[in-house]
Amino acid sequence: MEKKELEKKTRLFLALILGAWIILFLRLGFLQLVKTDEYRTLARQNHLRLTRLSAPRGEIFDRNGVRIVSNRPVYTISLTNLGLKESAQVVNYLAELLQGEKSFQGKTKEQIKAEIQAKINKFTKNKDVKEKFSPGEPIKIARDITPQTIFKIEELRYQLPGVVVDVEPERQYPYGDLLVPVVGYIGEINELELTAHKDEGYYLKDLIGKEGLEKFYEAYLRGTPGARQVEVDALGRPVRDLGIKEAVPGNNLFLTIDARLQRLTQDALAQGIKRALTAGYFEARAGAAVALSVYSGEILALVSYPAYDPNIFVGGIREKDWIEVNKNKALINRALSRYPPGSTFKMVTATAALESKKITGTYALNCTGYYKYKKDWKPGGHGLIDLRKAFQVSCDVFFWTLGVFTGPEKMAYYAREYGLGEKTGVDLPGEEAGRVPNPAQKYEKWQKELVRIQKEIDDLKQGNQGSRGKLADLEQKKSKIEWELKWREYDTLDMAIGQGDNYYSPLQLANYLAAIINGGTVYHPYLVKKIVTPDGKILQKIDSQEVRKVNASPQTLKIIREGLHLVTLPPAGTAAGIFAGTSYKAGAKTGTAEVHGHDNHALILAFAPYEKPEIAVAVIIEYGGKGSGVAGPVARQILDGYFDLAKTKLALSPKEAGQSRD
Repeated sequence: MEKKELEKKTRLFLALILGAWIILFLRLGFLQLVKTDEYRTLARQNHLRLTRLSAPRGEIFDRNGVRIVSNRPVYTISLTNLGLKESAQVVNYLAELLQGEKSFQGKTKEQIKAEIQAKINKFTKNKDVKEKFSPGEPIKIARDITPQTIFKIEELRYQLPGVVVDVEPERQYPYGDLLVPVVGYIGEINELELTAHKDEGYYLKDLIGKEGLEKFYEAYLRGTPGARQVEVDALGRPVRDLGIKEAVPGNNLFLTIDARLQRLTQDALAQGIKRALTAGYFEARAGAAVALSVYSGEILALVSYPAYDPNIFVGGIREKDWIEVNKNKALINRALSRYPPGSTFKMVTATAALESKKITGTYALNCTGYYKYKKDWKPGGHGLIDLRKAFQVSCDVFFWTLGVFTGPEKMAYYAREYGLGEKTGVDLPGEEAGRVPNPAQKYEKWQKELVRIQKEIDDLKQGNQGSRGKLADLEQKKSKIEWELKWREYDTLDMAIGQGDNYYSPLQLANYLAAIINGGTVYHPYLVKKIVTPDGKILQKIDSQEVRKVNASPQTLKIIREGLHLVTLPPAGTAAGIFAGTSYKAGAKTGTAEVHGHDNHALILAFAPYEKPEIAVAVIIEYGGKGSGVAGPVARQILDGYFDLAKTKLALSPKEAGQSRD
């Protein structure tokens, strides 16, 4: 019995062994015959590394072909094979070699080692990053390295396994703060941007446009990355290059901007702000200026002050530079930000009154200096004046009267006809729409505040806490808000002279002025004239585009233009002193916009020549006081410069275009 049991177990054991051999044989056959191509490919890939090579971004040129954004080649150092036992020694060697390099200047060997290790840890220990990071992908640890250091690295090549030296394109802004924030800047892609562009071939560590044209035209500028294939040994150390697929540069942008006029405008604005500070307007530290081609919408100059040098973002911005830029709020494009327009809105009020037949071009009134409870800026008033004269002396009483004649809805209608209160569609990110006041908008605004105050009152009563005094204050606020829900006559008066809830950007104001003086066409303002491929072919040509024709008669626009011309003429024109002695005739409208708790904003809109306008200019200096005395001289400098530059075809030299001379 025992013998039979043993034989049975032996047969079972032999069957299991035979089965295992059969399975092993079948599996081996499957792998060698069916999966041979797949595993041959995997085996080859195991000793190959594919490294992405950055593509040079497209360059940016002004309207005269001056290169204002370019690229330069720089040496970079990266690390791979971070799991090797030699890695710690490699980091030690590199820290010693990199002492004295610009990006590590003044740092000790230990500090450099710590920085390198921090970069390594970011990609190997951070779970969120690690999931998007290939183990064989190089980690860049230094850039813009001198040739001398590169020579030393090559000499010590066998002591530095996993160290990769590359030449990469680096963004360069040769004229510093010129055209900031129009061109913007680039930086490493962040997690949010990577998610937003996940289907567009972006990877961690790629560079992407962050602001300005660099961001708006990212798809055209970025180019197509190349790749290098490297054979490695069993330890992952590079053995030889197997070839390179060259990167394809991005497309080039040619702008409507004249770099010479841009520099002149930027300097004029900086000087205007200095004059405001000297005159005692101590809050005047920022502003904007825009110059447009009247019959096309081409932007000839667009300036926001204070500016910054975009080169500080190349390779990663230092903390002290980031603090400085944010302290000055230099990243805000003030040319696209909204401001109260002050008296520069009066052309809208005049259009509404003329087009609604409330007045004719000959209508006149006697300004005593008061309209009911409102006091004109000039004590004693302006006497008997018509519409043209009212523009010349900027009579508030006259335009208050017109505002009451027409009402808010008519003024709002013509503001929108001129393109105010809506985005112009300029090819830049971050544009603000502004706001045209009207009864519905006012009700909605104050209704939200009423709901908030009522909730506070209900919470206070329900909780049975807080003083009676606090409840009384809230009830008083509620009463005031309930009053504000309805449009009042003072809202109409404020609106008529560009106060109240009027808010528009300098670009909108320049475009609105252009529509008045070109016969009523609102153009789409734009910055890029054409996009050109790296081999010089025109990929896209951008022409001027009409947005609408203003619903106003030629006679209405003619009367307003005549009034704006009188503004520049003595003896009474508010801009007569500014334009005294010019070789051309001009038109203008000064503005002083009240800001609660601060000095007034100073504004001016100006154009020239009067007979056949070519250029429209808008200038604002925040808290600058008076449009005539502070913003006006800036507009004069811009117009003078425009006509002076028209006499020469000379391109901008680097010396002329250097940092702002303020």
